[in-house]
Amino acid sequence: MSVTVPMPVPRSELADTVVERLVVAYPAAADPVRAARMRAYMKDIAPFLGLASPVRRELSRAVLAGTPRPDETDCVALALRCWELPEREYAYFAADYLRRHVRRCSSGFLPVARHLVTTRSWWDTVDALAAHVVGALVTADPALRAAMDEWIEDEDLWVARTALLHQLRYKSATDTERLFAYCVRQAGHPDFFIRKAIGWCLREYAKTDPDAVRAFVERERGRLAPLSVREALKNL
Repeated sequence: MSVTVPMPVPRSELADTVVERLVVAYPAAADPVRAARMRAYMKDIAPFLGLASPVRRELSRAVLAGTPRPDETDCVALALRCWELPEREYAYFAADYLRRHVRRCSSGFLPVARHLVTTRSWWDTVDALAAHVVGALVTADPALRAAMDEWIEDEDLWVARTALLHQLRYKSATDTERLFAYCVRQAGHPDFFIRKAIGWCLREYAKTDPDAVRAFVERERGRLAPLSVREALKNL
């Protein structure tokens, strides 16, 4: 696993305002019983406040009411500050915020995204960042495909998983050759989360080109893990 190096948090009045509101609004609605269940379900990756998704989203709308659109510095500051807070719901808030405003970020945001992916990593935050933040950054700047080619080789499984999943929402814009090459590159990975991601990205692309996925799985069945094959062909 790669070592996460702390990133400096830039100054942002917008981030100051949002975080000040957030740390009042979220704890006021905390549910300790639900929090314990959520923490157990997420394998104790972090403490939780116990906010159900509908409640959290309603609180988030109230927190953001009247705030201006962010620039990239605001997005960086807000994401990093939320990631520093202990309870997991703050990271969810940041991931939702980045998904909404990723078009305001340049390709220079990718190192920040990597920092988030590799900090207190688990599927709940990594998958949202992969599909909706990293994927959007690569769409906006195809030169970042070279970075994805590096990420798929990374020893950190969450970085490699992000590379696998970054095209998850691309549909007909999927770079099929790259998608299949990534799946082959990690086909022998021993970890569940990589094998599952291979199957998931193939299953998702099968909604666009089922014949291509069938042919790929048939060709590479000897190298793909049974889990990956089952997931890829689940809806075919």
